[in-house]
Amino acid sequence: MKIDELLKRLENVRTDEDEANEKREIAEYLARKFSVNKSPYAYHIMMKDRKIYDLDSYEKLLKSGGISPNDAYVYVENTYFATYDPGIYLYTFLLPESKTTLIYAYLARLSLRSLYAEPATGLKYVAKAIRFLSRTVVEVVDIGTAVINTNLLTLIHGIISNKYIDAEEVEDVALLLHSRKLFAGYDSNEALRILDRYYEKHDTSLAKDVEAIRDAYNCIFKPYRIIYDLKTKQFIPA
Repeated sequence: MKIDELLKRLENVRTDEDEANEKREIAEYLARKFSVNKSPYAYHIMMKDRKIYDLDSYEKLLKSGGISPNDAYVYVENTYFATYDPGIYLYTFLLPESKTTLIYAYLARLSLRSLYAEPATGLKYVAKAIRFLSRTVVEVVDIGTAVINTNLLTLIHGIISNKYIDAEEVEDVALLLHSRKLFAGYDSNEALRILDRYYEKHDTSLAKDVEAIRDAYNCIFKPYRIIYDLKTKQFIPA
């Protein structure tokens, strides 16, 4: 192999550190973008050039040829909670709704359409930006990693027969995903109830279960997590 070919290959090899740095940059960018009072609560697509479009705008630009689906990079759900919930705050992709977000992101990556999915073949990440009263939490997850570790590819295989996947079909897949006991032998709802009993009701007998759920969650999603304080406009330890 020629030396220039070898160097070119080495340049294209991404390390875990490279991906972690990219996730951090994306998380910080999204935290700032979605921490203003007028941030819309909806689904968005962030492009490789960091421009962010809500799905309606993205669809219009896509149809007009103003953007390419190959340049889509991050599927983002932005939402708001008026009260603190430890399960939501600490494990954003454990929420049942978050599994649906992952499904829509994956459908978009497969160039399929659905209620909240438009062809976006370049998608690499899915992100959740949750704004609470005093801070915004963002988690960024590699779509491919999450799809493999949740076995979503198998679950979704049966519905990929048309270019448009209706909301009922998505919900069927989401229910199957929610029911999988991925989190130390618990499904999503069971895990959230355990977290609530531990953090809110201070049931310390569940400490080992919580640790096991946390380890499983991090192993499955490998999220990059960041917290942005809305008062100080600073990032704080996650």
